[in-house]
Amino acid sequence: MSYLPDLESLRLLVDVDRLGSLGQAARAAGIAQPSASKRIAILERRLGLPLLERTPRGSTLTSQGTMIAAWATQVLDAAEELMRGAEAVRHARAAHLHIAASMTVAEYLLPRWLGELQNREPQVQVGLDVQNSAEVARLVAGEVGGIELGFVEGPSVPQGLASRVVAADRLVVVVAPGHPWARRRTPLLAAELAATPLVVRERGSGTRETLDRALAGHAAAAPRLELGSNAAVKGATGEGAAPAVLSGYAVEAELATGRLAEVATRGIDLERRLRAIWRRGRTPTGPAAALLAISLAASPR
Repeated sequence: MSYLPDLESLRLLVDVDRLGSLGQAARAAGIAQPSASKRIAILERRLGLPLLERTPRGSTLTSQGTMIAAWATQVLDAAEELMRGAEAVRHARAAHLHIAASMTVAEYLLPRWLGELQNREPQVQVGLDVQNSAEVARLVAGEVGGIELGFVEGPSVPQGLASRVVAADRLVVVVAPGHPWARRRTPLLAAELAATPLVVRERGSGTRETLDRALAGHAAAAPRLELGSNAAVKGATGEGAAPAVLSGYAVEAELATGRLAEVATRGIDLERRLRAIWRRGRTPTGPAAALLAISLAASPR
């Protein structure tokens, strides 16, 4: 057989059998009876069988037409099952979003963005992997765990990744309220900050990379402590271990309550951009695209 019959013609044939006449089947399909008759005639030619018995009183199925209608019902049922299955798979893919984010973005920006995503698309289930910026980039570049969208805070984006700026941030120097720097009257210079043992984030974090770049060219003291989270750095600094340099987002509450004090600086570039990243040539789609749009629109800075 050169051509398979189209589903609409098969549905029309089934309706003739179900409703008892071509006229009623045409009305059910929303087409004129001559158009319905033409479709059945084309189907007859393709199958090489007479399907309708045409009389002045109307058109009904022949015995062969009745048999073909029964088989056509199975074909239509299978086609509907195919579409239901495809829709279920599509919804299943759309309902799961796997992302990765650096700690600052995950703690202080993503909750608001994800809340908006849930308001728009409540069926979406989000899996979040919180890592430092270097690890987030690695996960996105390799699509590890199905992660197609990430958020990082480093000043650079690795090759092979596309990015958009979603927020601006400024690192701040903070100390415990009892530290001598909390009472200093002159801004802190880069050379003095570099020469001071600090409580710092681990290598690979965007905060650490931004700080290292800001102090490049100055003799740097070894860190007093190297810790793996903003909370740990804040805790150690608040207990008087040493000054720290952290995201303004991360210390906003502590500065407001006086648990930490900000130290003014001069001549130190501590500005940075927070970025969404994805594999170059694979633009985010579905919920990932929706989250990216939300992050771009909701950027507070």
